[in-house]
Amino acid sequence: MSSPYSVRQIGAANTLEYRAFLEKDGKVISPFHDIPLFANEEKTVLNMVVEIPRWSNAKLEISKEEQFNPILQDTKKGKLRFVRNCFPHKGYIWNYGAFPQTWEDPSHQHAETKANGDDDPLDVCEIGETIGYVGQVKQVKILGVMALLDEGETDWKVLVIDVNDPLAAKLNDIEDVERHMPGLVRATNEWFRIYKIPDGKPENTFAFSGEAKNRKYATEVVHECHEAWRKLISGEANKGKIDLSNTTQQGTPAFTPSADSVPADSRQAAAPIDASIDKTFFISGHAV
Repeated sequence: MSSPYSVRQIGAANTLEYRAFLEKDGKVISPFHDIPLFANEEKTVLNMVVEIPRWSNAKLEISKEEQFNPILQDTKKGKLRFVRNCFPHKGYIWNYGAFPQTWEDPSHQHAETKANGDDDPLDVCEIGETIGYVGQVKQVKILGVMALLDEGETDWKVLVIDVNDPLAAKLNDIEDVERHMPGLVRATNEWFRIYKIPDGKPENTFAFSGEAKNRKYATEVVHECHEAWRKLISGEANKGKIDLSNTTQQGTPAFTPSADSVPADSRQAAAPIDASIDKTFFISGHAV
């Protein structure tokens, strides 16, 4: 069954102008607000938007501030951001993305992490064998969650697997990941701890001593963040700089029936990446 979702690309990847808008049935939608979080009525299968394909380095993300929230490459001081290769890892070690219709409320302090939300959609690490593509909408099931503490904010990382993956039937909770994919949970913890070190930043820390919480705990986090998003889209929460434009949430303040303002597809071949991005960094004391 083919996906109803497609990507409208503006410009070339690895450039400041690059944008990947999501479409449903040929019409632009917001990947933040318009794609349902749950893909089935039982709420056991969820939709995930892939921002960064596995093994790649470009730091892509759903833009909270731009209308209809296209995926773009993050920047710092006007320059495109890439993650470094920290041995033995290469780029991102999973398909990395976000759950639509979720929001980590920056005004809410989590009872156990003792830190407020990071003002983003929930981050998702999809661990299946197929490499995704930017803007892909995958159907996944929840396996567990880690709580990264990023500059004093709670930054949840939900571990999931594509329901179509050959291992999906065997993976139903976090302990199953270690049984069938030994070393992956530990590598995930290490990746998030050390990935900023080559850029001169300190090691990241986790709540719960780095423990990955189980599926039940992760599911509760997802539902909490879905409820926070519901308050955001309805105008009950302070949106700050977030653009709430959407084409499906009728009755909300920023409902827009169509996205005719978005330019037509103008995709170009990806621009070359500086060779320095392929460099491998060896972080002392952090071998797997």
